[in-house]
Amino acid sequence: MVFPDGGILALLPEAEEASVPALQAACSASGLSLAGGIVPALIVDGEFRTDGAWLLGFGRMPPCALHEDLPTDQGGAERLVDGIAEELRESLREESEKTLFLLFDAMVPNVGTYLDHLYLRLANRVRYSGSNVGSETFLPRACLFDNERFVRNGLLIMLLDNRFGANLEHGYRVSDRTVYATAAKGNRIDQIEWRPAFDVYKEMVRDRFGTEITAENFYRYAVHFPFGILRANHHAVVRIPVSLSEDESLVCVGEIPENSLLALLEAPAADSEETVDRLEEGVLCGGAPESDQLMFYCAGRRMHFGSGAAESEIRRYADRFPSGRIAGALSLGEIGGSTIHGYPLFHNACISSMIWDAE
Repeated sequence: MVFPDGGILALLPEAEEASVPALQAACSASGLSLAGGIVPALIVDGEFRTDGAWLLGFGRMPPCALHEDLPTDQGGAERLVDGIAEELRESLREESEKTLFLLFDAMVPNVGTYLDHLYLRLANRVRYSGSNVGSETFLPRACLFDNERFVRNGLLIMLLDNRFGANLEHGYRVSDRTVYATAAKGNRIDQIEWRPAFDVYKEMVRDRFGTEITAENFYRYAVHFPFGILRANHHAVVRIPVSLSEDESLVCVGEIPENSLLALLEAPAADSEETVDRLEEGVLCGGAPESDQLMFYCAGRRMHFGSGAAESEIRRYADRFPSGRIAGALSLGEIGGSTIHGYPLFHNACISSMIWDAE
């Protein structure tokens, strides 16, 4: 059977990445357009799974493009976004609500820069949602694909009709002490308050939480003590330190603008209902409770809570929507608007969900 206008958004766990060529061949043989990404794990019936695939179908494939070898310099990023905006120009003339769905390779160091440029070109003509994909090891590997290509350092874009965008929540609370990132570039913090960043970070964690962080235990402990970039609206954009560079700069998932105001964040209790309550409230603004949803759950959040508590949080949320199904994946950073039709933000440690009814 051939489906000349149809298409699939596919999410495959890392363990199934060898299946991508077979999926590409099957879709091409059936006349289906294919777009997708590799994720650390899937969310199926409230559990994390490392087998199988989510195949989200479209009767008519929406406008979609896969860009590889993303430039990291400012000029190159601007030129790429200019081209994307031009490609979408005709589709954006239609009057229906649009959501720009974005999947970035988690190794792209300037996701926030791309979101800034996209908003400058598209503003609130679209809502924004998406995720970082790739390996939870944060090692470079191919993680985005279409019918013919399987690439790394890329960006997959889909322009979706009649979607409300993504609602994001993290529930983290800001601690009292604030500091400035006095030297930062991309996703790296070199200095805090003009001192080596790691020295200040260790001091802040020890003083606030009583935990001693060293270079040896950094990866194990830092996920529990993220920074928040404090915004003018008092919201905190979460940044999880994931590694130390050779000069002991802090490397985070997501950019940290120089001179950002930072504070350590304290995670909610594992059984807290606050995050689930707020996520439910936001999602219901965009659809009926019986609607299906697409969820992304941050891998760093799972590391902090542990798999069992993370699955419990997902199930508590899903229980509020007994008539709809939730397809989902573990993510390496989450994208959503700060408000309805608002500025797109790149977060860590979030749960993101959006209405995803069949088209």
